Amino acid sequence: MAINRRDFLKLSYKTAIIISGSNVLQSFAAKDYRLPDLNKVRARFAIASDGHYGQPNTSYESMHDQMIGWINAEQNKRGIDFTMINGDLFHDDTAMLPIVKAKWDNLGMPYYVSHGNHDKIAETGWQQTWNMPWHYAIEKNDVAFLVLNTADETGKYICPDLEFTKTQLEKYKSKNQLFVFMHITPFNWTPGGISCPQVVEMFDQQSNLKAVFHGHDHDQDNVKENNGKHYFFDSHVAGNWGTAYRGYRIVELLKNGDILTYQMNPAIQKQVNSNIID
Repeated sequence: MAINRRDFLKLSYKTAIIISGSNVLQSFAAKDYRLPDLNKVRARFAIASDGHYGQPNTSYESMHDQMIGWINAEQNKRGIDFTMINGDLFHDDTAMLPIVKAKWDNLGMPYYVSHGNHDKIAETGWQQTWNMPWHYAIEKNDVAFLVLNTADETGKYICPDLEFTKTQLEKYKSKNQLFVFMHITPFNWTPGGISCPQVVEMFDQQSNLKAVFHGHDHDQDNVKENNGKHYFFDSHVAGNWGTAYRGYRIVELLKNGDILTYQMNPAIQKQVNSNIID
């Protein structure tokens, strides 16, 4: 007999979103949404951002411990292939960089990082710590992930490197699915956005681009759309402002080609499990 665990999300006002193979988005009330059985999921990853390790007058250490515990619990419960920490890992002071690196090393799965505007260090120092440059790509079977930089070492907002972006989009155009991580959104949707029309035009033309994921705007945990492309936000790990809760985003790539994503509010999360015996 096989026992399959079916999870239900009880996340108050949060939503579950499905992006179909043709990029059509559907939204469901997460409190009533049943997660698919794991045998229908081919890959699963988490996204968290804006830890601001070292920010004065914040409980950054305990907040990181709590977030890492939540993500590790997610790994133990349903599995996570990797986690992306999407910018602002520390808060201005480069002395915090090796400390926050040691903290995130407590994650129980592989993880990657992107550079944020409060990560005020030159790319050489960043790469020495993380063994990752500001711009890079990851391939996992028929899926590609592109990580783009949106700030210089002084914290100035900048658009991603256009030549790198163009080259990588061309390189991975034959992949079934492509995802982009970039700390700052390339639109003036929020006070923290920056207009990058050339990058957006590239995204518009990339047929296999399924989603772009942002941090930076701590008060955003939703999705925005432009020309059929979907741009997601994920709340914040720590810091002194933002959504009333601290959360992270989950993305599940389903075997039928759909993409399921939902924003987790782990502090109030309640999960009801029923065991189905086949």
